[in-house]
Amino acid sequence: MPMDTKMHTMEHEMGKPGTRRAWLGGAAGALAALALPSLATAAGKEAPARPGAGAETVALIGLADDPRHAPRRLERGYPGHPAGRLLDAARLGVADSEVTLRGIGRSLQLRDVLLPDLDALPAQLAQLRKEGVAYWLLDLPPAAIAQAVRAAGDAALLFNLSATQDSLRGADCGAQLLHSMPSQAMLQDALAQYLAARSWRKAWVLHGPSPDDAQLLQAWNRAAGRYGIRNIGVKAFKLSGDPRERDLANTRLLTSDREHDVVVVLDADGEFARTLPYATQQPRPVIGSNGLSALAWHPQWERNGGPQVSRRFRKLAGRAMTGQDWSAWIAVRSIAAVLGEQASANVKEQARALRNGSVYVDGAKGPRLSYRAWDGQLRQPVFLAHGDGVIGVAPMEGVLHPVEQLDTLGIDRQESACKAAP
Repeated sequence: MPMDTKMHTMEHEMGKPGTRRAWLGGAAGALAALALPSLATAAGKEAPARPGAGAETVALIGLADDPRHAPRRLERGYPGHPAGRLLDAARLGVADSEVTLRGIGRSLQLRDVLLPDLDALPAQLAQLRKEGVAYWLLDLPPAAIAQAVRAAGDAALLFNLSATQDSLRGADCGAQLLHSMPSQAMLQDALAQYLAARSWRKAWVLHGPSPDDAQLLQAWNRAAGRYGIRNIGVKAFKLSGDPRERDLANTRLLTSDREHDVVVVLDADGEFARTLPYATQQPRPVIGSNGLSALAWHPQWERNGGPQVSRRFRKLAGRAMTGQDWSAWIAVRSIAAVLGEQASANVKEQARALRNGSVYVDGAKGPRLSYRAWDGQLRQPVFLAHGDGVIGVAPMEGVLHPVEQLDTLGIDRQESACKAAP
């Protein structure tokens, strides 16, 4: 391990004497204190323990100074944003996979790779590859994910846990890069399906000034056209301390049009969107980045084993489960699933098995979930929810697809720009 790279390592070994954790709650899942011993190097840093027989190391790679996890942002609790690091969710995935893997003599151990900054990424990825760590969970910005794809080659199976950008599923995709987090296209399709089902077909769209906001607007325009939603007007907002730009953040001025059925707010940052519900000039529902949002997970989902998953996560992490947490949990479950089906295969063969739809995973959302062959995206229902509960699930009833209804959410095969395949 390079001495100039700061890496925090936590090992969770299942099935070895002295480290096996109790299976709690019957068939509901495994949870334990997961207090892990550390091995110290001469320099005082933690070093990874060697995997036991049949143990596979899963590396969770994140940033120590991730701006998404700044205390002030976490206090705001913006809809659809992370509520903290994904380590506890990955640990829950390891615990919940123990029984599945024990029957085939396998186990997972989790290594937490916490980078001081993105400059440390290349050396750390090279170290993981040198050590033969074959499973990488990426909680990184899009550009860093593309860098990880190039560094991994065909030596590792990668999971994108938190980046929603459609480009990672398109031109910047990777043969062995899978996406457990829904894409922007999937989330906007879910919202458009809901509006179409309610016959709310006239949208007043507000979007921010950042490149991320522009991507959201592009995804929304695609979804709106796909499901017959008409943009009555499109206006840009801007939060600014300049008095001359005050009107650009005035919610009443921005929503004075009378002809729309709903206000769609596209705000990747989240700060403007939080001020919009109940502050519009006309009495209209707000959807998008606040109000009614499309989410990968909601802690108030009450079906398909959802309460048990949320309860186990809250017990472990001390907070509610978000979409990003669910994404990390299901990525680990996906690794366990492919090991159960393809235990002796290499990671390239495992990636092929996941992407050809022959491996399924239970995500506590209802249907069995599988990955798309054309871009590595996990097919999944998307929750339509507000702060207190889930009011709908997309795909909506009556939305049809010639092959798989879940493929009505996001980029379909014929639309995909991804050319990489394992």
